[in-house]
Amino acid sequence: MSLNNETIFPADRHALYEAHGYSAAIRAGDLVFISGQVGSREDGSPEPDFRKQVQRAFDNLEAVLKAAGCTKADIVDVTTFHTDPENQFATIMEVKNEVFPNAPYPNWTAVGVTWLAGFDFEIKVIARVPALD
Repeated sequence: MSLNNETIFPADRHALYEAHGYSAAIRAGDLVFISGQVGSREDGSPEPDFRKQVQRAFDNLEAVLKAAGCTKADIVDVTTFHTDPENQFATIMEVKNEVFPNAPYPNWTAVGVTWLAGFDFEIKVIARVPALD
């Protein structure tokens, strides 16, 4: 890893970072690349209720954004992964509309997958660190 890149972890990081050996985010210049966030509890286990799992994934994302000095408004690119997109879409949209209630919205790509290590939803983003004025 370049010496110009900064590793970022939220204050109350969940157990999955250690268990799977990855960083929550990497800051490179004014961009922050946030690893996929899932609806994990503090011990790394999946939240069993799907809506709560999606909400928890967004909460985990917000914790990483905060640690990077960013907010949801700084998100540029979103990719989400879904194990059953057709049946999960309405629930995901409910939570998404609570998190991003107004335009402008970030661009978004949704991908259907068959496996997420016991989870049913994952979100990863790229954000731009706000300029320090």
